[in-house]
Amino acid sequence: MAAAQARGQAQYRASFLIDVVGSALTGALDTVTVLVMFRVTPTLGGFDFAAALLMAALARSSFSLADLVMGNIEQLSQHVRRGTLDVLLVRPLSALFQLAVLEFAPRRIGRAAQSLVVLGLALHLAPVRWTAPRLTLLLVTPLAGALLFGAMFVATAAASFWWTEANEFASSFTYGGLDFASYPATIYGPWFRRLFAFGLGFAFVGYYPALALLGRADPLGLPASAGWVSPLVGLVAAGAAGALWRLGIRHYRSTGS
Repeated sequence: MAAAQARGQAQYRASFLIDVVGSALTGALDTVTVLVMFRVTPTLGGFDFAAALLMAALARSSFSLADLVMGNIEQLSQHVRRGTLDVLLVRPLSALFQLAVLEFAPRRIGRAAQSLVVLGLALHLAPVRWTAPRLTLLLVTPLAGALLFGAMFVATAAASFWWTEANEFASSFTYGGLDFASYPATIYGPWFRRLFAFGLGFAFVGYYPALALLGRADPLGLPASAGWVSPLVGLVAAGAAGALWRLGIRHYRSTGS
């Protein structure tokens, strides 16, 4: 199904190329916001430009991978409203899997590629002393972060089973979570940090892995091992999102429910 979507969109080559380039430029503009911050201050939350860019790059590479695979889940509310989710449920395939590939958008590859380029630039600027464990952490962190963001896509989309106008609510946690994770957790107030950094786990997408790569202590007081628990946080989030999805499927009673 995903291959068919890709082949269909690739038939219009100019349009496809414009979509891919446009997606990459959109991601680049998001990264520019970090540059803007450092036009007016030498440090942000106690971190210099290289460290802050590394945090943002880790967060945005994680999000772009999740968006590439699971971004279409946002369309669930439309399927619930129109009743077209019923068609997916009667097929001998997972409804979640079908939603992920039903309107697969290869243009998002541009954003994923751009985020990985920025990550490479951030690693070039940051004073990372490479060891085998840190190299492993670098490879695992974007995948673990993508798992967390993917779980957030699924969990917030599942709200559509009860509330069909949940798109803005979902975006506040998915895209809002991306914006939160793109900056040092030290710049946020205590209650906001407790909710998004630790309650939802967004600090483990970019902030703590970046500290581990840089070999820096956490100003918030967590031990150095916090930078290595991203896979565990991602798995917990995926388990919770899966449970909420199954609850929503059981609650669903066709259009209008």
